[in-house]
Amino acid sequence: MHSLLKRQIRKYLPAKLREHPEMDGFLEAIEKSYENYDDKFSMLHRASTISSDELFEANKKLQKEALQQKSILVSLEDAIRSLRKNLNEDQSFDIDFQDELNTEELASYISSLALKVSEMTSEKDKLVTNLENQNESLNNYAQMVSHDLRSPIRNISALMNWIMEDEKDNFSEASKENCSLVSDNLTKMDKLVTGILNHATMGETNEQRITFLLEDSLRDIEKTIFVPDNLTFKYPENLPKMEFEKERLEQLFMNLFLNAITATEHLANGEIKIGYEPDEVFWKFSVSDNGKGIPKKHQDGIFQMFKKLETSNNATGIGLAIVKKITVLYEGSVWLKSEENVGTTFFITLKKNL
Repeated sequence: MHSLLKRQIRKYLPAKLREHPEMDGFLEAIEKSYENYDDKFSMLHRASTISSDELFEANKKLQKEALQQKSILVSLEDAIRSLRKNLNEDQSFDIDFQDELNTEELASYISSLALKVSEMTSEKDKLVTNLENQNESLNNYAQMVSHDLRSPIRNISALMNWIMEDEKDNFSEASKENCSLVSDNLTKMDKLVTGILNHATMGETNEQRITFLLEDSLRDIEKTIFVPDNLTFKYPENLPKMEFEKERLEQLFMNLFLNAITATEHLANGEIKIGYEPDEVFWKFSVSDNGKGIPKKHQDGIFQMFKKLETSNNATGIGLAIVKKITVLYEGSVWLKSEENVGTTFFITLKKNL
């Protein structure tokens, strides 16, 4: 024991006890009670510190788990809301995500929604399979009807040409004109049947994408169709190099070109202009003419099957319907701006990557 502490204790003891022989034993007992006090205090301090750190880490862990649980609850709430919306679920299921959840009840409710989704998916798959079978049957029917119709049409057309060649000297002018009208109508019927078949089977081909220069392709189209001498095609300098189903794109532009030619063939200086606008997601084109234009009242239905403004024997009313279907297949769109006696512009977008 520290000597100062001993002296202080003796100072406050009665005089008869200060020198008592057993006082040394008493002080020694006190001294023993203070043995290792510093070490024990240090150990206690370290223990308190360790406990505090452990509590801090445990608190952090609990906070993290609480945030995770909150995130899970938000996800569950969104999932339930989405499921109910998709299922047109009217049943109320009030959940207070701030209160203690009945997990068994919640799991049962989610399970019932999931079962309904599964049933709807199964029904949808059946409908899709049935639709695919019906489409295949319709395409087969269209192929068969097309073949059965075109064969006699072409036979009749050939016979009419032979008759006109063999009997032209014996026919009157009226008979020759009537025979010519028959041939023209047979040609129109053949084009009509071919157009219907193309529209019906659109999207069924397995054409591979190839890389090509669009301007070369468009100039090839110009060479394969009849272009009156009074018409001029104008191409921009920035037409792209494309990776696309070439035949289908050419089919789209050919129908637009034929439509523009019909609108401008009466002009002394007809002009058909192709436009291109660069874009990251879509191919964006336009085909403009300075022809007769399309009346406002006819513009809404111009892309419908058999909708035509011309009474020409060459017009089938299918070309723009095919253009519309191609743009839909490529998640794009087609629209027009037109003014009578000024001209028409068709705008086309086709998604680059499906």
